[in-house]
Amino acid sequence: MSVNLNHSLQQQIFQHLEAAYPNEGGGFLLGASNNGGVQITETIEITNVFAAEEQYHRYAMTPQDWARLEDEADTRGLSLVGYYHSHPDSPAVPSVYDRDHALPNFVYLITQVQEAKAVEMRAWRLRPDRTQFDAEEVAVSR
Repeated sequence: MSVNLNHSLQQQIFQHLEAAYPNEGGGFLLGASNNGGVQITETIEITNVFAAEEQYHRYAMTPQDWARLEDEADTRGLSLVGYYHSHPDSPAVPSVYDRDHALPNFVYLITQVQEAKAVEMRAWRLRPDRTQFDAEEVAVSR
């Protein structure tokens, strides 16, 4: 399966996550699923509401953010297909915390932000039994 987005959208995500550094930043991915793949067409930044002293390695949003974004996606004729966030000065690999708070069937884009510069974006999907994430291909088009 592949996760598809255009270059400008990837750059928009990178800019948001670089600006959040040294803390984690994140947001929602809107788009559509088709033939086992996901096309991301929009992102929406969400404020990190985790305790300020823990934001360097944790990201959280409110249930109200989630509900609002589902409504916004519906209004735009899109689906909420996933979520993106950064790992400051850490690999773009899901943590145990990420797994414990993830949902199957969602795409998770994790970007390593090293010294305030986005250096790697990887896509992940949680298995239905929630035991682990599987890597997905990221296809960036011009």
